[in-house]
Amino acid sequence: MLKFIFKRLMMIIPVILGISFIIFSIMALTPGDPARLMLGENATQEDVEKLREEMGLNDNFVVRYFNYMKDVIRGDFGISYRNRIPVFDEVFARFPNTLVLAFWGISLSVMIGVPIGIISAVKQYSIIDTVSLGVALILTSIPAFWLGLMLILLFSLKLDLLPSTGVETWKHFILPSVTLAAGTMATLIRMTRSTMLEVIRQDYIRTARAKGATENRIIFKHALRNALLPVITIIGINFGFQLGGAMVIETVFAMPGLGTLMITSVRLKDTPMVMASVLFVAIAVSLVNLLVDLLYSYIDPRIKSQYAKS
Repeated sequence: MLKFIFKRLMMIIPVILGISFIIFSIMALTPGDPARLMLGENATQEDVEKLREEMGLNDNFVVRYFNYMKDVIRGDFGISYRNRIPVFDEVFARFPNTLVLAFWGISLSVMIGVPIGIISAVKQYSIIDTVSLGVALILTSIPAFWLGLMLILLFSLKLDLLPSTGVETWKHFILPSVTLAAGTMATLIRMTRSTMLEVIRQDYIRTARAKGATENRIIFKHALRNALLPVITIIGINFGFQLGGAMVIETVFAMPGLGTLMITSVRLKDTPMVMASVLFVAIAVSLVNLLVDLLYSYIDPRIKSQYAKS
């Protein structure tokens, strides 16, 4: 198992290098001059050229990339073009907000979506099944920004129960978390239902019933464990996406998270900030994927034996 974990950690390195090159290329080759954006439209061309020289923007693209990666290896991710502070100070200041939002978003979707999916599978074609599938379809169809605005109108403006912007207290995370959880919840309902239906039709489930096992034992001991693998995959993918900063949600609720930070940095061509944010998210997503693989081995011993051989 340790050998497998070490291999997976080593695989992160080429992934990070590839992502860094792609993002750096996009930021370098897209229109716009960071020096001009920093100084404003009224700055003279002489001042702009001087600032470009100080920032190293007049060097060749390949030279700039290798210089940047050389600094990254030493632990220096650069200074923000926008506010002239170390980029990771800003990233670490905003990441806790995104982490809390992602945690509650995925937790709500799991706590509600998985049980409803199990009940829908067990009570197939019942009223509960029909209603849950209808709710899942509606939640999938609703745009996140529209749902967020409707929740703000209802709970913040009409009922005055919850705040609509900011991150000062735990109440500020309720509406964004519900909005973020809605789409993932719908996916988990449908995925859990379909995998549970596939599993409960297997021969070993009929054998367990023939031997007199209780329905609860059949569902939770035999069926659910074998149906969880694709569900965990969906959870891991969505949690990684949310760690990247749910940009729409953070924008609607004016939350100072990674999503809004990246949007602002891209708009101002703040390359060091964009690079640091993306690399940080890439590492976080890679670690989440590794955790998902380890959960696979815990749920299914056959996978654990394969990891031990690798």
